[in-house]
Amino acid sequence: MRSFRHLWVFLLAGMLAACASSPKAPEAAAPAPAPTPTLPPLRIGLALGGGAAKGFAHIGVIKMLEANGIKPVVVTGTSAGSVVGALYASGMDAYALQERAVALDEAQIRDVSLFSGGLVKGQKLEDYVNAQVDHRPIERLPVPFAAVATRLEDGQRTVFRRGNVGQAVRASSSVPGVFEAVTIGRWHYVDGGVVSPVPVDAARELGADFVIAVDIGSKATGDGYDPRSLLGNVNQSIRIMGQRLASEELQRADVVIRPAVNDIGPTDFSQKQRAILEGERALQAALPQIRDRLSAVLSARAETARAQEEARRQRNAPPPPVPCMTERRWITPWKRSCKGN
Repeated sequence: MRSFRHLWVFLLAGMLAACASSPKAPEAAAPAPAPTPTLPPLRIGLALGGGAAKGFAHIGVIKMLEANGIKPVVVTGTSAGSVVGALYASGMDAYALQERAVALDEAQIRDVSLFSGGLVKGQKLEDYVNAQVDHRPIERLPVPFAAVATRLEDGQRTVFRRGNVGQAVRASSSVPGVFEAVTIGRWHYVDGGVVSPVPVDAARELGADFVIAVDIGSKATGDGYDPRSLLGNVNQSIRIMGQRLASEELQRADVVIRPAVNDIGPTDFSQKQRAILEGERALQAALPQIRDRLSAVLSARAETARAQEEARRQRNAPPPPVPCMTERRWITPWKRSCKGN
């Protein structure tokens, strides 16, 4: 009898212990991190500013970009920048550009019209550019290209993305007071530097994700400035206006290159080799900044893409399963109870 009582107490204690504890629910597996989606290549744009003969510096910049494996896939240009940009977009590499620069004589692109007060017509420049690009229109150039000009009637910034390459470059390069305005359709156009000295925005509009801008514009300084000269006052006013406009647009570039060519005169073709060298030096000095900025932009793109992919996965994920509880009841075997079932 005592043995039976001991056995019953032992069984009762075991059942109470079983009821007092319930097995732990299995831990949910941690969700796998969202994979980084495959991103399209970063589209690098090159925005080449105006500056007459100082524009040869653009060739040096392009030489160093190519030497360091940085290949722009979008090119925009204003004034002198449109000349170099059009030739580069036609498929020439930096060394081909340099060969043509060395061989270029000012007489090849300068045609003075006696009927317009000695202004340069610009027809020679148009013909020269068209010959260099094999008379292809802008939309058939291997690299997307745009030339920026100013519509004289209302000051509208005009971005030429189709049509006659030479004519677009001529319009973009028609410095007021030096070149005749260019007639295209019912409008007249002058130098793009009046509204966009360095065409960063045009490069963005053409699809660039990362813009390298090259600023060769003359800076407004007191050196050599004579306030008693009417022409000097006009030139100084243009410099100030261009400087302010450029500073605003350049803030929207990722990297700005400034070759040391401010002392080269607008028609000083004898300094072309030096201008090319200054372009090389300026780009070489900016390489660490370019690489750091490229790395930061690529990391930001990848992080944004991962966040978007994770949000998409969460939107499309199936609803979580209804939680189940496993419990042991008095005398009864194990029983699973799921709410809703």
